[in-house]
Amino acid sequence: MIRVLIADDHPIVRSGLRAVLHGDPDFTIVAEAATAQDAVRKAGLADVVLMDLRFGDGMSGARATAAITAAAHGPRVLVLTTYDSDADILAAIEAGATGYLLKDAPPEDLAAAIRAAARGQSALAPAVAARLVDRTRDPAAALSAREAEVLGLVAEGLSNLAISRRLHLSQATVKSHLVHVYAKLGVDSRTAAVAAATARGLINGHPVVHRNV
Repeated sequence: MIRVLIADDHPIVRSGLRAVLHGDPDFTIVAEAATAQDAVRKAGLADVVLMDLRFGDGMSGARATAAITAAAHGPRVLVLTTYDSDADILAAIEAGATGYLLKDAPPEDLAAAIRAAARGQSALAPAVAARLVDRTRDPAAALSAREAEVLGLVAEGLSNLAISRRLHLSQATVKSHLVHVYAKLGVDSRTAAVAAATARGLINGHPVVHRNV
């Protein structure tokens, strides 16, 4: 029997996942968590944690994943989210997630991924696997997790100063990351970088406010 913890801040999503897994004799839902902090606290009850990436409580799913996987004999973490940008994928994988699925995955794929995660095997959505393969084929054009994070904040309209404060980096470091991003994407402006990265699925697109300081 695989013990599963469902971590998602949407009650309807948690209820839906519970209903999907309830009829499978291989699984037992041992707990639910509406916040990332609660997921970390309850993780020891489970063999596999189904982890969303975005919570409204200040801690991200990636940070919670890192905290859970850092513990000795901790459970496996299977990310289940609607986000599939490079920044999200890399953050989750680097945090120690065993698998990464999108919420539109068929129930049978979800069940197979949980079983694989419980065995310590990787379980990736086809789109995610393809994205990672593309990065290995053309690493020079791939953004690092930090570069994608910085550009994602640019896409949200943050200035370099605001980004430096958000990420606890110097403004010089932020500018350096953006210079590398421009070179990799073959662009010369913030707007063009966001447009190119969004088109390639490297970040989630947002309206851009032009602020350079």
